[in-house]
Amino acid sequence: MIKKFRKTAKIALVLIYLVIIAGAVVRMTGSGMGCPDWPKCFGYYIPPTEASELEFKPNYSYEKGIVIIVDEALKVAKKDFVSGTTLNDDNWTDFTAHDYAIYNPLHTWVEYINRLIGALSGIPILIFTIMSIWLWKDNKWLLPLSVITVFAMGFQAWLGKTVVDSNLAPFKITIHMVMALVIVFIILYLIYASKTIFKNQIADKTFQWVLIAATVLTLIQIVLGTQVRQYVDEQVKEIGYIKSEWLAEPRLNFYVHRSLSILVLVLNGWLFLRNRKLQLGYQKINLVMWCIALEILTGIAMYYFDFPFSTQPLHLVIAAVMIGLQFYLILESSKLNQRQTQVSST
Repeated sequence: MIKKFRKTAKIALVLIYLVIIAGAVVRMTGSGMGCPDWPKCFGYYIPPTEASELEFKPNYSYEKGIVIIVDEALKVAKKDFVSGTTLNDDNWTDFTAHDYAIYNPLHTWVEYINRLIGALSGIPILIFTIMSIWLWKDNKWLLPLSVITVFAMGFQAWLGKTVVDSNLAPFKITIHMVMALVIVFIILYLIYASKTIFKNQIADKTFQWVLIAATVLTLIQIVLGTQVRQYVDEQVKEIGYIKSEWLAEPRLNFYVHRSLSILVLVLNGWLFLRNRKLQLGYQKINLVMWCIALEILTGIAMYYFDFPFSTQPLHLVIAAVMIGLQFYLILESSKLNQRQTQVSST
């Protein structure tokens, strides 16, 4: 059972990262408002494919909650009814969460796929939560953390609704992203706590504390990065898709974000060298260094080569993978595994 639990948790982790990727694509394509309502899309479980589906239709059977666009505004069906030859306001109410009333099929389906992946990611989480009940006697932490993951997914879904209702308020997008990382951390802990075979690794306090500092710094960088992205989004609205002008006059947070990247490289480079020198056995630090290299390359490409296609979502996704690796390294370097050998700091 424990092996099946761990495998299911890994599937959930992959799906959560797919949600992060999908969310990054949503931002890259500007599809955040592709579905103006939540959890449905224009009142449908499967969104419309043509703008004509959102126009008022005479003698048509409408269901409660269906959304139409009338005079560049959204209206929602109050109840199930069959329309007459003309629109009757008694059957409709104005959509008041926001005033965004544009239909773009690409944006709608990109956002819909993002939501669909998010819903699918909840399935393995529910499955390993049920499994954790049978594992209660062997590991008391699995059940409460699994239940917390379920509630965290519910909270994340609610955050998604508030993001849409706020017409993509930047600070809510940042909170939404950070919450996704929290879910990643919990699932990684569950994956580690359900291990049955441990690698031959050496516990080193200095390595562990520097690793924690490096992980916190990565989180700060991710938050700063979302703020820089917010500024870019504002520039797109003001000057359009003139990419060369997006960061012509960047704000202070851009320079802080760029400068801290040097510290990220230094700290993780030190961890890489210490791991190699003392042969501590933490192989994932090598993957962290690869992530940093790719982060630097995508960052350079965005700033100096006018945001080549896909570099923005790649930059974010790589950072999310990197902080996941760092968090798992923290777990490996902790005292959770009592079989580890302690060495003195040098």
